[in-house]
Amino acid sequence: MEKKQKINIDMKQYGMIVALIVIFIIFNILSSGKNATSMNINNLIMQNSYVIILAVGMLLCVLTGNVDLGVGSSVALTGAICAIFVIDYKMPVALAFLIVLFIGLFIGMFEGFFIAALGIPPFIVTLATMLMGRGLTYIALKAQTKGPLPVNYTKIGAGYLPTINLGTKDAPLDLLCILIAIVTTIFIILREIKSIQTNKKFNFNTLPLWQVILKFAVIISIVWFFLLKLATYRGIPIVLVLMTVLVGIYHFITSKTVAGRQIYALGGNAKAARLSGINIKKVYFLIYTNMGLLCAVAGIVLSARNASATPKAGDGFEMDAIASCYIGGAATTGGIGTIVGAVVGAFIMGILNNGMSLIGWSTDIQKVVKGLVLLGAVTIDLLSKRKNN
Repeated sequence: MEKKQKINIDMKQYGMIVALIVIFIIFNILSSGKNATSMNINNLIMQNSYVIILAVGMLLCVLTGNVDLGVGSSVALTGAICAIFVIDYKMPVALAFLIVLFIGLFIGMFEGFFIAALGIPPFIVTLATMLMGRGLTYIALKAQTKGPLPVNYTKIGAGYLPTINLGTKDAPLDLLCILIAIVTTIFIILREIKSIQTNKKFNFNTLPLWQVILKFAVIISIVWFFLLKLATYRGIPIVLVLMTVLVGIYHFITSKTVAGRQIYALGGNAKAARLSGINIKKVYFLIYTNMGLLCAVAGIVLSARNASATPKAGDGFEMDAIASCYIGGAATTGGIGTIVGAVVGAFIMGILNNGMSLIGWSTDIQKVVKGLVLLGAVTIDLLSKRKNN
């Protein structure tokens, strides 16, 4: 039997996680430790929840070499409609959520029709959607803020799961967070063991033991750090559960299903994908329909987080979602990138926004820094590909 060779960790795969840790440490030092407080970790998760939700859908667009410029306006419009239903028409919150999700689907299907059926470039269609969506939001809200929203509405964006406090009132420690950290650790270990056993079974190359342990230590440390911080604040935010479910679903779709493989194939070479029998129009239609649905989810979460709907809600979200995908490893040529990478990219953007605000940098400087980070991440990614080729 041929002896298995040892391989090294693909640093390109884990480079963004390392970058996230480094950026977090830098801003923690610059902010004199404020960046790592329990309250700030909680805020970091809740303030970036809608960006992560959008980044999950945006990645599918980016994988095909396109983007959706209308997501910010769609978030504002769906959030406004939901608030109007609940406040002005006294509609039950659950029913309002359901109707708005269908409205988000309609917005996505509207874009998908022009892109897939009529062959209009996504840039033009989504730019038009951005303009129309923002205008409709101002019309619906009459250029005014709609609020306050009821508690059973706002809890999806600002609420928490029930806690089991093991500490004191002044120093809480949520048992649920600890249990989730333990279960997550066990899951990660068992998943890696299964992967190693599969590699050995088929005589694939394996990582050296010390690299496996190092990878475990880093990932598990991140998990425990975040969950312990949440445990000492108010527990698990409901929106974190929603994000985790969405990330899990879309990670499975992109990595384990035929639909996911078709999206990657379309991004890699559209002509080859069409010749291989993939219905390109259907794939485009589903990608943008899905984006509309996720915009509605983000619109509900954002309005719930703010306890109101405003005409300027979602302003610039499309840029943060697109930047998250590219920072997370999606190439400009399409066909590369993962859901986890997009989430890591979203957290990097969130840490940058949060950290620069904590140390008092002005918004103009913040935009310059975010632009440099985006340009640097894409440049490094493309130079690395050219070197490998």
